[in-house]
This record gives sequence, structure tokens and C-alpha cells, in this order.
Amino acid sequence: MPPLLSDVICHSPPSKPVAHADPSQSAHPCDTCGGPEQEHRLKVLFQVLDVNGDGGICVNDLTIGLKKLGVHRTEHELMKIVKAGDKDLDGQLDFKEFVHYLRDHEKKLRLVFKSLDKKNDGRIDSQEIMQSLRDLGVNISEEQAEKILKSMDKNGTMTIDWNEWRDYHLLHPAGNIPEIILYWKHSTIFDVGESLLVPDEFTAEEKITGMWWRHLVAGGGAGAVSRTCTAPLDRLKVLMQVHSSKSNSMRITGGFVQMIREGGVRSLWRGNGINVIKIAPESAIKFMAYEQMKRLIGSNQETLRFTERLVAGSLAGLTAQSSIYPMEVLKTRLALRKTGQYSGIVHCAKHIFQKEGVAAFYKGYVPNMLGIIPYAGIDLAVYETLKNSWLQRYATDSADPGVFVLLACGTTSSTCGQLASYPLALVRTRMQAQATLEGGPQMNMTALFRHIIRTEGPKGLYRGLAPNFMKVIPSVSISYVVYESLKIRLGVQSK
Repeated sequence: MPPLLSDVICHSPPSKPVAHADPSQSAHPCDTCGGPEQEHRLKVLFQVLDVNGDGGICVNDLTIGLKKLGVHRTEHELMKIVKAGDKDLDGQLDFKEFVHYLRDHEKKLRLVFKSLDKKNDGRIDSQEIMQSLRDLGVNISEEQAEKILKSMDKNGTMTIDWNEWRDYHLLHPAGNIPEIILYWKHSTIFDVGESLLVPDEFTAEEKITGMWWRHLVAGGGAGAVSRTCTAPLDRLKVLMQVHSSKSNSMRITGGFVQMIREGGVRSLWRGNGINVIKIAPESAIKFMAYEQMKRLIGSNQETLRFTERLVAGSLAGLTAQSSIYPMEVLKTRLALRKTGQYSGIVHCAKHIFQKEGVAAFYKGYVPNMLGIIPYAGIDLAVYETLKNSWLQRYATDSADPGVFVLLACGTTSSTCGQLASYPLALVRTRMQAQATLEGGPQMNMTALFRHIIRTEGPKGLYRGLAPNFMKVIPSVSISYVVYESLKIRLGVQSK
């Protein structure tokens, strides 16, 4: 915690209750801290956070002021702070409300600290963190508990005293153990237009309270908006994968012009409907499959190790993809359709079934499944490597990289995963589309690979890569903004 924040708070250890204490004294600064001196420090902090100097701290003031102090909080977290302390409901905290909030929140943190301090020695160690989380149905390893400790431990003792505990959590709205666990535990869900193979993990408490489905709905809604906004780039990618070749080169600008001339501006969103619809069943199946895979692996940890996550995530991805794969074929066919060819999703499905049979709904299934392993492995490996490298270089006193670092790591890792598995994705798309190409040969995966290499060279395996990468940053940005907004509307506790 920055010195200014650390200095304004009482650094006396939690005191025992005094039988004849005067209740009126609780409203004044702690006498053991020098009274007026601490009040002066509180005023200094208030002035720093009151960015526009109007005598009140609003959410925008907190955002700017805390960033200056090196403290990063989400808008949802800051709204909870203001709401908790805003007694006159004017949307901001005056000095009196600010001081009252800090002291009231400190009392809550003190109760949590005492409940975690099982040995009652004034310090929390990794074993006590593991035990407290285990009591709430969250099993973590000692290594994970030590990571949590390191994020709060300022003096390198590998234990947390009251001051370290209070300083770390004071300007975060979490005021009870379940909320603090969420603060420690969750990462941000975002959609880059491709399926994230390893689902988010939820505590027993979240499953009981129904918080898990709110997270999934928020993530699904964010994915739907994100995919809709970037659908023109996604359709262009499919067209370039199928129709672009050495002799028929398709450029990005030319591709957009061709789509608009053929079907108007609305044609840019062909195939988006089924792409959005499949989010719900795919997410639900993947989540349920992931939970089952964790049990089959035999791990009793709530958060899996890297190799366990890779295996469980890949198997869950295989299960989900197998279940909804016909929708993937429909998405490709609808994206490639000409004006008037199909009246909708149902008409397209009937046409494929009548002309090609059930097997057509699983064309390209093998390369799609083979692409899951390298995508998942590289995605997870790059993500963990980037995150840990950042922590080692820039965050020696914290195990929390912050949301934007996690977004950058996730975007980069997903991009690397897509790059490695892209040739398989291209072959999958061409196999899905083979029946739509008049006079084109009907080839299996191996034959199609050889045909592309022979006629177009290795470059042919990366047709459509440019629009695919162009949509990554807008997808992540839109998904993050919508996800944070939906979390607030659904009453999801801040991660």
C-alpha cells in the first residue's frame, strides 16, 4: 500500500474491549495514534481523492485519485464503496462520511482478521488461510495460499499482521470472508470471438448462492455483444478461408465491397445469429463437463494446477464442441450463403439434411478436435508465462497483476493459441463448405492439407488470418465493458 494510505490508519494492534469505555469516544480519532495528527492525515487523503475539490468524493474522483496512489479498483468496486458510505444519498462522500466509512469498514476487516487468525497470535499464515477457505468449501494448495500471502506481506515474514491485512483490504469493498475470497480468486472473463477452453472456476459458496450462473450469463451476454460487433470481420475471415487462393487473392477492402455489393450492408452479419445462439449451450456444457473432468482427474483442489487445467479444459472443450458442432457447420454455411439461398437457420439445416444427410453436420470435425489441444496448451502456457514474468519484474510486493495486465496476457495468449491452430481451423472451414463449392473436389483432412500446400504453399494455410487478428482487440475491449456492466445489473459480487 502507498505510504499515504498506510499512514492515515490506526496502526495499533486490535485492542481488547474495555468494560467501561465511553461510547462517545468511538466517533473521534484513536487516541493511541495521536488523535489530531491522524485526523490531519485523513484530511490529506481526502483532499487527494477529492480530485475536483468540491468537498465530495464520487466514483470518478476515486478512480482518478486511487490511480495516482497506485491502487487499481474496478468501477463496480468503487460504486460499492461510495454506496456503503453515502448516508445522505447524494452520490458522493463528504469528509465525515469518508471517515465514517473507513472506520466502519475497518471494524468489518478486524472481525474477518480475527476469524482467520485460528491460532489467535495476531498473525495469519498459509495454513490458516487454507483452513479458513476449506471451511467454506474452497480447497487450495499451500503454494496458492503462499501467493495470497505474498500479495499482502510487506516485510517478507510470510505471515500477515493486522496492519498488513487492513492496509491491503481497506479501500476494497469486500467486508466478509466470501467477498474477500472472490477478491483473491477470480480473473476476468472475456470473449475474443473464439471459445475459451478452460471455464472459470467457482467456489461451493458461489454454486449454492447461484452466483455461478450470474457469472456465466454475464460472460455469455458480453460474448454475444462482442461477437455481434465484430461479425463483419468474422464473416470476411470465413470468405477468405474458403474462396481466397493464389489465383484469386481477396483483400480486406475488396472483401467488404464484394459482400456489400452482393447482399447489402446487412449481409455483413450473415452467420452471426447462430454464432450468438451457440454461446449458451456451449458455455453450459463446457462448465458442467469441466466440473466432471475435475472429479475424474481426482483433484480435490478448487483451483487446478496447470497440467490438470490443460487436461480438464481440453476434455471439457472436446465434449462441448462435439455437442454443438452441427451449429458450427450451420454458422459456416450461413456465412457463405448467397442472397435468397436460405430463409433462416431452420431452412439451412433442413436443406443440408435433405441434400447431404446427417454426416454433413460433422464435416471438419476431426481437424476441429485436433486443434483444441495445441490451442489450449499454448493459450494456458503463454498466459501463465506472461503473467508470472510481469509479477516477477514489476510486482514484487503483490500477486495481483490487475485487470488490464490480465487482459493483455489473455489477449496475447489467445492470439498465440489461434496462430498455432489456425491451419487446422482453415481446413475445418473448407471441409464444412465443400458441398457449396460447385465442381470442387470432396477431400478428407489429409488430402485437403496436401492440396493446399501443393497449390498455394504454406501461406495458403493462413488465408483470412488478418481479419481474424483485427477483431481480437475490439472483441476483448467490448466484451470487458459489457461484462462489467452486466455484472452490476445481475448483482454479481466484484471479482
